[in-house]
Amino acid sequence: MSLLEVNNLSIAFRTGEVFLPVVSEISFEVNAGEILALVGESGCGKSVSCMALARLLPRNVAKVTGEVKFMHQGEVCQPLMMPARELRKIRGGGIAYIFQEPSSSLNPVFRIGDQIIEALELHRPEIVDCRDEAIKLLRQVGIPEPETRLRSYPHELSGGMQQRVMIAMALAGKPSLLVADEPTTALDVTIQAQILELLQRLRDEHQMGVILVTHNLGIVSEMADRVAVMYAGNIVETGNAKAVISNPQHPYTRALLAAVPKLNHHNKSLYTIPGMVPQPADFPLGCRFSGRCVESAQRSEKFQTRCRNEKPLPCESEPGHISYCFLNYVGDKE
Repeated sequence: MSLLEVNNLSIAFRTGEVFLPVVSEISFEVNAGEILALVGESGCGKSVSCMALARLLPRNVAKVTGEVKFMHQGEVCQPLMMPARELRKIRGGGIAYIFQEPSSSLNPVFRIGDQIIEALELHRPEIVDCRDEAIKLLRQVGIPEPETRLRSYPHELSGGMQQRVMIAMALAGKPSLLVADEPTTALDVTIQAQILELLQRLRDEHQMGVILVTHNLGIVSEMADRVAVMYAGNIVETGNAKAVISNPQHPYTRALLAAVPKLNHHNKSLYTIPGMVPQPADFPLGCRFSGRCVESAQRSEKFQTRCRNEKPLPCESEPGHISYCFLNYVGDKE
């Protein structure tokens, strides 16, 4: 099987006495040495979907259903069903996370060396000299003078350095799957490029699977092997990254690509997608993009009614390239 298989994952959050769905029956997989990009606007469910993989969502407010299978040390594990004691071996040692705000993820009152050493002691007890291993990790992620930096507090480092420390902590447990949740959001362009290049190099060296959460399609075209486009808790299109970007099949993917700034269009206004991502309580019965879809609005009233009230089935335009849109059904184009 693949390194990670996710089948019909659904997530709902408690609001008073009811649970509101935020992610609905999404499925995807990640292979060893592969980068899968999860793409979509803020509020589409990308981050919570990734947090659910290692059961990081609080169980008293989040209801998670579906199936997650993860290949860990030659055995198939199901994190959603594992006892807490066993799950601790998966968190960090199998699935590691890099969050978008390193300044809030690192403990401000502990030196970075202590935080890396703690991860080493938890997941790699066979290491005799954890301090020496922490220095090697800092050197591996490109931090100069790692022996000195080991004694630094997080606030003494720049944002780019803090993100490199987060990556070193993630690598400390030798994970086979790395989840990078908007890893370059708060960084300037030059540092962004360095961090992304570092992630690619580490993927190649360690043959890790990587889930890259982003809304930047430029990053996707440069880094990802495959892409899954999310909207309002649904995956609307998935496939080979080059195929999806060069030949998008879903109106939402086309709209995202149209919104990417272009160097030769400096005299034109930037394209924006009309409307906002609907709140979970307001999700339509059918296609969740129907209320903002310009292409659907150009069709007949009958077609628009179908979009709003019926869930589109998967349509495969080429092997592995799947979209969920009535416009792609044979005989449905007007």
